[in-house]
Amino acid sequence: MNKVPNNKAWWLVMPVFILVAFSAIVPMMTVVNYSVQDIFDVNSRFFVGADWYRQVLQDPRLHDSLLRQFIYSACVLAIEIPLGIAIALCMPSKGRRASLCLIVMAIPLLIPWNVVGTIWQIFGRGDIGLMGWALNAMGMDYNYAAHTRDAWGTVLVMDVWHWTSLVALLCYSGLRAIPDVYYQAARIDRASPWAVFRYIQLPKLKSVLLIAVMLRFMDSFMIYTEPFVLTGGGPGNATTFLSQTLTQMAVGQFDLGPAAAFSLVYFLIILLVSWVFYTAMTHSDRA
Repeated sequence: MNKVPNNKAWWLVMPVFILVAFSAIVPMMTVVNYSVQDIFDVNSRFFVGADWYRQVLQDPRLHDSLLRQFIYSACVLAIEIPLGIAIALCMPSKGRRASLCLIVMAIPLLIPWNVVGTIWQIFGRGDIGLMGWALNAMGMDYNYAAHTRDAWGTVLVMDVWHWTSLVALLCYSGLRAIPDVYYQAARIDRASPWAVFRYIQLPKLKSVLLIAVMLRFMDSFMIYTEPFVLTGGGPGNATTFLSQTLTQMAVGQFDLGPAAAFSLVYFLIILLVSWVFYTAMTHSDRA
């Protein structure tokens, strides 16, 4: 006999779906409305169609910010993914030391984003900051507020310190999920540590790594608070990323129409990248 599917469980999650849909669709429709109108005040608005989109897509600020954003996200992934894997491999598998390592690794993730920016703003100062004072004492002309290279390096190190723990914890959970029978077979075959990592651990971490890459790429692509607190987007526009460019356009210049079009383009870029990662994860699960 064919069982009749029981869909009563959907009634339990339906209020959540309705709430999320309402909180997401209404603001989105407001942004879409702003993106096709030229708004002077509450009673003065004119329909402009796709003019704001054309203006935004031709705006050199968008091109420069987008290039900086992709470079920054690529640097973040190139550093944090291998470093997170290495830390996870070095962490003990059980016992009190494992619990202590998990607690220590989780501490940076608990610090709010604005506090992280403030910590590194003080830490990197040449007069009172330990890192800035030490680098200058070694003969380096370090000043993240004046030198583009120093600003980029500080923002990257700050992000690595803040978020590598997430990658390490994800990889650690993936490593602990590997059945011990694989390691027993490797010991019987006298496989080297590199062979164990290459043929056992890395393939088993494939899905976890894709999730880690997706999460870190999305988060780094939307970064705003940390570089804003640390450098204010400077020196010049060296650390002005897409989110800060959008904020300057919407809040600083009060150009609601172009800012709305900009935000939708921003959203479509993130959606496209998310789709790419989702497709990769789906093919990985089928492989």
